Amino acid sequence: MSDCIFCKIIEKKVPARILYEDDVVLAFEDISPHAPVHTLIVPKQHISTLLDISDSDLYLFGHMFKVANRIAHEKDIAERGFRLVANCNAEGGQLVYHLHMHLLGGRQMISPFG
Repeated sequence: MSDCIFCKIIEKKVPARILYEDDVVLAFEDISPHAPVHTLIVPKQHISTLLDISDSDLYLFGHMFKVANRIAHEKDIAERGFRLVANCNAEGGQLVYHLHMHLLGGRQMISPFG
C-alpha cells in the first residue's frame, strides 16, 4: 500500500533501525518506545489487521514468534521476561493498519488484567 508507513520502511523508502530481516518479516525499533526494548515485528506482506488473516497467512505468526524469541535473546531480556502484543482496530489500540507485533521488555510489565 502506497500510504502505509510500514510498507515504506519495508521498501527502504523510510529509514528505520532494523534489527532483523528475512524474506517474510522485518523487525525494527519503535520510534516512540514504551519500554527500554520496544521492537516492531512486521510481515513484509501487507495485511491490514488481525481480522484480515487468511488460512494461508497462519505461518506468519509462528515465524513472528520465532523472530521475537531471537530478538529477546539478542537484547538480553529473554530470561527476565518480555511481552508480545498485537493490536486490532481502533479500540484495540492499532495505530498503523499493517499487521505487526510489539516486543516489549527491559522493565517490569504491569498487567492490564489485574
